[in-house]
Amino acid sequence: MDHSELIAELPEIERMTAQERIALARDRRRLQLRKNDERERALPPPRPRRQRLHFAAEVELLEATCRADYAEVERLLNENANPNLHNDDGLTPLHQCAIDDNQQIMLLLLDRGANVNAQDTEQWTPLHAAACCAHINIVKILIQAGANLLAVNAEGNMPYDICDHEETLDVIESEMAARGITQSYIDEMRGAPEKAMLDDMKMLHQQGRELDVRAPDGSTYLHVASANGYYDVAAFLLTCSVSPLIRDNDFWQPVHAAACWAQPDLIELLCQYGGDIHAKTKNGETPMDLCEDLSTKQVITALVQTEARRRRLAFGVRDSRRQSKKRKKFESPQQGATTGDNPFSARGAIRRQSLRDRSGLTPARIEAQKEGADILRTWSKEDVSADVHASQAGSLQHQRESPSKRVLKSSQNKQAKPMSPDEWLRKLETNGTADDDLDTTPKRGGSTRRRQKKGDLSDSRNGDGRRQKSTCCCVIC
Repeated sequence: MDHSELIAELPEIERMTAQERIALARDRRRLQLRKNDERERALPPPRPRRQRLHFAAEVELLEATCRADYAEVERLLNENANPNLHNDDGLTPLHQCAIDDNQQIMLLLLDRGANVNAQDTEQWTPLHAAACCAHINIVKILIQAGANLLAVNAEGNMPYDICDHEETLDVIESEMAARGITQSYIDEMRGAPEKAMLDDMKMLHQQGRELDVRAPDGSTYLHVASANGYYDVAAFLLTCSVSPLIRDNDFWQPVHAAACWAQPDLIELLCQYGGDIHAKTKNGETPMDLCEDLSTKQVITALVQTEARRRRLAFGVRDSRRQSKKRKKFESPQQGATTGDNPFSARGAIRRQSLRDRSGLTPARIEAQKEGADILRTWSKEDVSADVHASQAGSLQHQRESPSKRVLKSSQNKQAKPMSPDEWLRKLETNGTADDDLDTTPKRGGSTRRRQKKGDLSDSRNGDGRRQKSTCCCVIC
């Protein structure tokens, strides 16, 4: 009904009783539902719903094996699911049963054609997993199914190498003895993968093919040989000019692979051919960061030290210990060797400082005292008086003990005792050099000075008024 029709019915509805109104509402609702059904039948059919999420067969089978869902595994196998399907790590449902000790599903998988010697990315077989986990019943089932007792994984280990359980190990060794396996045959089989790869590399080289072909992940044959520890293969590739610095998609070099899988011999070999021990991956990891084995870390540390020493020698930097042995006693590390005559050398500076500390005098003052001593030695014994000795002795007492002071004392000890003025006069009269007209007066320092009398001033001059030089008896004049 339209809105206008409802408005027109309002006066009639108001006059109805409650029961009549309820009956009218029911009729109207019934009519409304009938019209809705007719409208839906007239509409086109709706779109089909989106299908449910569907997983790959290998994911479903492996997930059902992990849950130990026997019925689900059987259903998937009945739907023709491949029992040898594996995930990105190469793990098959048979590997998972060996790890979980699930005998029932393992028998079902073997019955449906599962490969008993399937290998994952680390080349582990189900027998490796069962022997490592010490699941003796699983080991017996796999041996009965024809498992390879001499299968070698990426680390070069056979199932009996990684088995620590005595009973499980007895089962494996008993089967090996029953099959007639000897130690020489074990050694031959252990080196078989490396020998096979070496033969393949030689064949490719003879055919003229490139030996640095990359896999989808960017790895090369050298990466594989370094990770697996194939020394002969890696040496052959390096001698064939394969670069040890080649990188995969994650910027891993062969030295990273060797460090990650604990192959110290391969690390040394790669570094001998120019491998970079400091190289970093896409995540900034060096070989030392990827290594977990202690002995391999020691090898890497030794190579790092050798590389640092080689770089120092390449730039001409000598060892400080050897260099210090060639220095003299007073030679500073920053100054080269100097001769003893150079006053500006380190030895001369130390000597000047030591003399200044002992005597309290500067070198110039010491030199002046030496010159003064030389002058005193040139004076005659008669020119040195008691006053001079007293003044010099008084001045020297205030000075500290020094080599020049000892020189002055020695020179004073050698001089004679000064004479009095009367003794000087008697000596002059005896020698006949005294003049009656001259007055001898002692000098301040003990020497004498001749003075003329006032009346004799004119006699000492010549006709032109100039003073004539008189003859003196003292040594100084």
